[in-house]
Amino acid sequence: MQIPIERTTLDNGLRVVLSQDHSLPVVSLNLWYNVGSRNEVSGRTGLAHLFEHMMFQGSQNVPDTQHIALVERVGGSINASTWLDRTNYYATLPASHLELGLWLESDRLGFYLPALTQEKFDNQREVVKNERRQRVDNAPYGDWDERLQRLVYPPDHPYHHSVIGSMDDLDAATLDDVRDFFRTFYAPDNAVLTLCGSFERDEALRLIDRYFGPIPRGPGVPPLPGRPELEPLHIGGEVRETVHSAVALARVHVAYRVPAYGTQDYYVADVVTELLAGGKSARLYRALVRERRVARAVAAFVLPVVTGAAMLILRGTVPPGDAPEPVEAALLEELGRLAQEPPAAEEMERALVSLEARRVLELQKVSERADQLSMLTTYFDQPELINTEMDRYRAVTAEHVRDFVARHLVADNRVVLTYVPQAAAPAAEAA
Repeated sequence: MQIPIERTTLDNGLRVVLSQDHSLPVVSLNLWYNVGSRNEVSGRTGLAHLFEHMMFQGSQNVPDTQHIALVERVGGSINASTWLDRTNYYATLPASHLELGLWLESDRLGFYLPALTQEKFDNQREVVKNERRQRVDNAPYGDWDERLQRLVYPPDHPYHHSVIGSMDDLDAATLDDVRDFFRTFYAPDNAVLTLCGSFERDEALRLIDRYFGPIPRGPGVPPLPGRPELEPLHIGGEVRETVHSAVALARVHVAYRVPAYGTQDYYVADVVTELLAGGKSARLYRALVRERRVARAVAAFVLPVVTGAAMLILRGTVPPGDAPEPVEAALLEELGRLAQEPPAAEEMERALVSLEARRVLELQKVSERADQLSMLTTYFDQPELINTEMDRYRAVTAEHVRDFVARHLVADNRVVLTYVPQAAAPAAEAA
């Protein structure tokens, strides 16, 4: 699959990526802002995610909450998300309604602040706090990623705190904080706009220039807070935490710092996770679930983040009533095998074919294609990587895998986070 790409940059710094595909009469509009939780300063965590919610509360020419309604009324879909490195807004519409999508996105970029009120801010802050209660504080294992971030990254690293932020910081946020955040980060020269699907090139460029061209540049984005670069890469020792929680089954997470997304070693890490947990024929499922029966479920994945270091995570869920120690021991034993002996050629081929098949299926969707193009432009200013990224996976050899595991997935670079059902806690700890 060869994806067509054309790119341009408006005078105000907005980077624009176009990818035409007339196979379906739809167009996907994708806007990435180069801001995520990593940009938040101490005491104001959660602002990036809160702001994602705020951006759906109307702008100068769009009534409150009508942004979603206007898109859905013409048969489109719309949403947004916030993560460590970015915030993205995306919509897929009938091709005939491209102009509507561009107008809506440009209005909340260029004319958001006049519609901002204390009432909207208070309302959405409560929405986010309730989301935290439901998804993090009161959900089984809900704070696993928050805890791992604190354990894997040092306090002065931008990934140390969670995307959703703390209750105290959300309560402390003010309307002026929101205004300042918007002025700083929501500017055309800190954004990438991608169109993917059925549109006419010249008309699309005319509309983009009409709606986004007059929006002025921003004041410039400040450097990332704290110490974003991690030298040395490794943690420097084993870190452990056990959580006695209201969960039905014990669960073990084993995490490591690994090279960031964009490096060749990141692609090796992704192949490692596929070898370990990419389906029921993979090593962890075969050894822990099917043969030894010490785990009910297993997973392995690497977070594609770009600031200093990524995180590779192994996870095993323990059968009812069993202790978590055998799962941890089995996870580490499988890593030890991979560090000692490279995988067989057939196993490597199976992993690489699986990764390629998954990627091809993803990129058949115009919405996913647009998101990938925005991501590669935001992170690396190279949207054309979408057509060559699979080559970096194919360049990974069995010896690369063995060497990577032996170098990075080691004891002095390990975090072990274990959840234990509260009833299993010793009496003194439970008290």
